[in-house]
Amino acid sequence: MALSTDVVEKALSLLSSAGYEVTTPPILQPATVFLDLVGEDIRRRLFLTTGADGTDLCLRPDFTIPVCRQHLETGAADRTASYFYHGPVFRQRTEGLGEIPQIGAESLGRPDTASADADMLALAVDTLKQFDVSDVDIRIGDETLFAAVLAGLNLPTVWQRRLRDLFGDSDKLAAAINRMAGKDAGSDEGRDVRLGFLAALEGADPKAAHAVVEDLLSIAGISAVGGRTPSEIADRFLEQAALASGSGADPKAAETLKRYLDIAGPADEVVGKLEGFASDTGIELDGPLAGFKARLRALEAKGLPGSRMKFAAEFGRRLDYYTGFVFEVHAPSGSEGEQLVGGGRYDKLLQLLGAESEVPAIGFSIWLDRVSRVCGARA
Repeated sequence: MALSTDVVEKALSLLSSAGYEVTTPPILQPATVFLDLVGEDIRRRLFLTTGADGTDLCLRPDFTIPVCRQHLETGAADRTASYFYHGPVFRQRTEGLGEIPQIGAESLGRPDTASADADMLALAVDTLKQFDVSDVDIRIGDETLFAAVLAGLNLPTVWQRRLRDLFGDSDKLAAAINRMAGKDAGSDEGRDVRLGFLAALEGADPKAAHAVVEDLLSIAGISAVGGRTPSEIADRFLEQAALASGSGADPKAAETLKRYLDIAGPADEVVGKLEGFASDTGIELDGPLAGFKARLRALEAKGLPGSRMKFAAEFGRRLDYYTGFVFEVHAPSGSEGEQLVGGGRYDKLLQLLGAESEVPAIGFSIWLDRVSRVCGARA
């Protein structure tokens, strides 16, 4: 069932009346930006091409990065601005077309982060109502809490970085935690294939290891991979060598982390669980918890009480630029619970794109093909 033009225009009109300015970033985007920032899941599904001048390009796989790039090109990075968009993104799929219609919004530069978080989630829910989709399930998470727990465990840097990279992918995160606990987690991302090379690097002099990797890349005629220099690739190999050998394994830290990731339930009920976890483990969570509570108060003021939202400590969005509050809106339970909306906070993204400092930012995208399926099933 295709969504009617009138219904789509109704949703866009809501975003405009809420004070958001329409923007239409180019479909062709520099590939290097996305290879560096979107995460492994989307990186594998990019539609890549090359410009006449040899520049690596891709069809935009999302709107957030292109919108932020336009924002930086048209004024001061830290200015307050609100944008909305409508158009296709492109990701390779095993089934169906890779052209995916979306509607979404981005809010940049607002310092009142709790209120901005609440406004954005409420706007996403209200936009769905324009398609007559209202009885939805809302799932929320907080990457700031996860990062604070990692910092409180005093893990080696290589493990902190690895666990942060995997946050949001429950299976791979669980496998990594098992390895950190000293348990055999089986093959992870081709670990068995690389084990000989990684074992040779483990414990090697860093300068010698760098030289080996750079020589191998030179022999293969490779000067960069995904925007990374040979030196950065060598650093990555050294990290992988430490991970594969289990260096820095800490069973107690692994059990503490598992306990945190098991915390879940209605958002208003998990506050006590999070406070109890902090008290029992001695991990400092006062700052992130204060932000969590302020957000819940702001959401309740927007008509979204904590009892209506489900919090899961393990929930993160598999895009590298998300940094704090994250959310998904799923179709009603009777519609197979398909995800209709994904969004969250990405305060570091504009700095990664060239701004002098971090800029508060939050946004969401609605997958119109999924909304169409829900409406069709109901009809």
